[in-house]
Amino acid sequence: MTSILTNNGAMVALQTLQSVNNDLTDAQNEISTGKRVGSASDNAAVWAISKTMESDIAGFEAISEGLAVGEATVAVASAGAEQIVAKLTEMKELIVSAQSENVDHVKIQADITKKSDQILGIIAAAQFNGANLLSDDVDGNGATALGVLASLDRVGATGVPTATEITVASVDFVTTLDIAGMTSISDSTTAAAALGELELLMIVAIDGAAQLGADSARISDQGEFVSKLTDAMKMGVSSMTDTDMEEASARLKALQTQQQLAVQSLTIANGAPSALMTLFR
Repeated sequence: MTSILTNNGAMVALQTLQSVNNDLTDAQNEISTGKRVGSASDNAAVWAISKTMESDIAGFEAISEGLAVGEATVAVASAGAEQIVAKLTEMKELIVSAQSENVDHVKIQADITKKSDQILGIIAAAQFNGANLLSDDVDGNGATALGVLASLDRVGATGVPTATEITVASVDFVTTLDIAGMTSISDSTTAAAALGELELLMIVAIDGAAQLGADSARISDQGEFVSKLTDAMKMGVSSMTDTDMEEASARLKALQTQQQLAVQSLTIANGAPSALMTLFR
């Protein structure tokens, strides 16, 4: 039915045009921002999940930085421990040579003392970021281990993140490497006694260096895992919220065409009442 009071065709055409314009605005926003879900109003569930994941990503990025510092700290201590093993090996060579009678035991002992002082210097200097894993006091406050934040795990019904640490124990060469207590060499007999003592110190130093090496590898592996996990989470957030630019571009062109057709339809519908005038001529 055609009415001069209500233009049904124009109303339908106008509603169609408004709907197309709204969709066109959404498509333009998606393309300009690069986000398909940019606010809670776009998709509340996806937005909430993405924000939780983005928060976790920020946390894991901070963890990665902490792991890098922890790895560097352990690496410094490990390098120091390996250097100490090398110095003890040099001391062993001197002590073995001192078991002969026709050598200068005084000079050999002086050389051993110098190397002992070098070892003590290595222990004191092997610190990074205020932490020394070769000392009996790791952080200057009496700590005997270094805690490195390794991950944040969401467990339980509440999903509250729980921190997990990698604990790196000090090898405490200050106490376990009693170099000052070694027998002073004055002849072949004291040299033999010193050699037995040095062998025990070598075991301590080698075990300590091996422990630090294992701890360094563990932190490195965890750092690699956290990095890959962070990348995977970023990809997950991207797949949930980012705009598919190819699809959005095609949709934009289609909507622009629909807009043109809707405008034409509205123009035709608005002209319908004028056509009624021809019936009365």
